[in-house]
Amino acid sequence: MPTALARRPSPRLAEGLITHIERKPVDPELAVRQWRQYVDVLAQHGWTPVEVPPVDACPDGVFVEDTMVVYGDLAVIARAGAESRRPEAAAAEEAVREQGYRITHVTDPGTFDGGDILKVGNIVYVGLGGRTNAEGIRQLAAALTPLGAEVRAVPVQKVLHLKSAVTALPDGTVIGYEPLVDDPAAFDAFRAVPEEAGAHVVLLGENRLLMAASAPKSAALFAELGYTPVVVDISEFEKLEGCVTCLSVRLRPVSQRR
Repeated sequence: MPTALARRPSPRLAEGLITHIERKPVDPELAVRQWRQYVDVLAQHGWTPVEVPPVDACPDGVFVEDTMVVYGDLAVIARAGAESRRPEAAAAEEAVREQGYRITHVTDPGTFDGGDILKVGNIVYVGLGGRTNAEGIRQLAAALTPLGAEVRAVPVQKVLHLKSAVTALPDGTVIGYEPLVDDPAAFDAFRAVPEEAGAHVVLLGENRLLMAASAPKSAALFAELGYTPVVVDISEFEKLEGCVTCLSVRLRPVSQRR
């Protein structure tokens, strides 16, 4: 069965970094309930949750996807673009190692956040912006190209991470809220969605799409396309530029790893 790494929110969640939005009050208790519901939904749809040890001193630690990217049997551990987030990686590295992945690292002066990585088949789009730099992309390409990946850098200026702007449907179509996508032509196939949060989906398998409750028009669009939206409320994480992708690292069975 596929597994999903997840890390419970820090009591300091409300202090999390924001870059492109205005700060709003965050309810830490509600965030914990929403996180548990998110993890429960993954479990209900065939994913085995694996909890990464908490890092309560790191307000953004719940956004565990930023600590790595996995491709094939390799996990590339991030060197976060925000220095304050670098302590988040150690426990996540140990957790993915325990799942049988080989490990490598992006090192100084390279930086990348996992939220800047979008995998579509063998293409790995990497957002070049505030958190991921050119040297980080060079090191990622050196690690992933031998495994058959084609690493492509794309600009990210309007949002925090690439996957704040775009994700992809099971057929490989990249979806995004066009006002926040720097260059839709950078992707081989692009479809605009009507809401910002509609750009964020997690592929659960069997055409099921995990997505935020804040994008009902996009959910209706996906249903018309033949997909099954699975909706969760993540309002407290959205206040910190979070979305459904960044709350977990999805690890597929060995035969499906890419």
